[in-house]
Amino acid sequence: MALTGERLYYSASATTIDADAIPTRKVPTGIADLDSIVAGGFPGGSTVLLLGDIGAGMQEYIYTAASKIAIVNQRPDARHYYLGDHCDDSDLPERICYVTFARSRDVILRELAASFNREYYEAFRDYTIFKDFSSAYFRHSVVPPSWADAEDLFDLPTGNVLEDLVTFLDDTASNSMVVIDSLTDLAVSEVVEMKDLVTTIKGLQRAAKRWDGVVYLMLTRGILDHRYEQMLMDSVDGCLAFEWKGFNKSSSRQRYMYVEKFTSVLPHLPREKIARFPTMVTANHGLVVVYMERIS
Repeated sequence: MALTGERLYYSASATTIDADAIPTRKVPTGIADLDSIVAGGFPGGSTVLLLGDIGAGMQEYIYTAASKIAIVNQRPDARHYYLGDHCDDSDLPERICYVTFARSRDVILRELAASFNREYYEAFRDYTIFKDFSSAYFRHSVVPPSWADAEDLFDLPTGNVLEDLVTFLDDTASNSMVVIDSLTDLAVSEVVEMKDLVTTIKGLQRAAKRWDGVVYLMLTRGILDHRYEQMLMDSVDGCLAFEWKGFNKSSSRQRYMYVEKFTSVLPHLPREKIARFPTMVTANHGLVVVYMERIS
């Protein structure tokens, strides 16, 4: 590359990239049927938006993925049982980093314990690094310190919750499964500007490539204006969508999951595997794919 005045000139050799020479590390999702579709997991360094209807499986996806990864890290001999046969060449994250803004560690653990079996709960509890930003999140709200479980809420120095998040991730996110629960909390907060949130996610997407794990960002669909939702989706590598679908002449509903966006995944999927997946949640297996429906 040569610099002349204000123009940049690139030689052909400087911009030629041999795709075969770039190693692709795969990080298992922990959902065995999904991993079988995406050849063992998502590319290392991926930032993935989980965008979903309320109760459609987004939280259960996170609990299942984190619990299974924790179990297999503790018991490598159980890898095939929990992750399936498609993750032999995939690399497990070394840790789970769970970031919250409005929900406490105790609330999350109680929710998981009530939903899944003891093995999932204990592995998740013992293997997860929690970071609770509720003190900074609620500091300028009408919520009293006693409600936020932070009696010294107003004695803390004023900080920026996004800057604190960046600092925490820089220190702990390397080779981790990172969960940010949730962008919805940040998006509706009066102390976070939307333009700052979008810029932070864009920066996070770049930094995650160095961390080489996987970052999940949760966002409830329909909370934001459509353009902001699209801006956030455009700022990440991939998007998994979770939704409810009803049936004609029936009161029944079905949860569905599908890949809405993933530049480095979708081009490699056979046409018959570009599908939406009906899912169910069980106490002994977490979120599982029931079968596959072709998207026409």
